[in-house]
Amino acid sequence: MTTLLSTSKANWREFYRAAILGLDSTKLPQHIVEAEQAIVLRARELFHSAGDNAEEAEALDDAMYALRALRSTLKYNPSTVLTITTQIDMKVA
Repeated sequence: MTTLLSTSKANWREFYRAAILGLDSTKLPQHIVEAEQAIVLRARELFHSAGDNAEEAEALDDAMYALRALRSTLKYNPSTVLTITTQIDMKVA
């Protein structure tokens, strides 16, 4: 598991992309957890910082929503996620 000691604007997006675009379905649950942690940490940073961060805050909300949907799909219909991942793997190969 990757330790998230501090995040940045770009860092949470990297974790998010790894979860959404990851090709290894066995690592998907871990990627979702890491992305959620990075998003929460970044949201806390924005909360404590001055300035207009509305656009990034909205992006964080959208990303968390997508991760929850992905987690729900994985939980209730894992074969769908595996099928999609397999199809992507075949296209990449």
